[in-house]
Amino acid sequence: MPRYFFDLFENGSHQADIIGLDFDTLDQVRLEAMQALPSIARDAVPKDGDRQSFTVLAKDEAGKSVYTATLTFAGLWLGQEKPES
Repeated sequence: MPRYFFDLFENGSHQADIIGLDFDTLDQVRLEAMQALPSIARDAVPKDGDRQSFTVLAKDEAGKSVYTATLTFAGLWLGQEKPES
């Protein structure tokens, strides 16, 4: 079964996947990337401001990129200055 690696790019930083996961099909690789993004964002978004971007880049064992997905968060105060905390 082929192994795929899922690198994470988050707001300018890069985290390489050195362990990887085994999948039979590229559809499974795509699904893994899609499911990972909301999970990553759920933990990171509240910590780091109103403009954030999260990208997963899936690579095969040879290091060839096979799939990428990006999730962007953008928050904006409406009709007022930012409230004091």
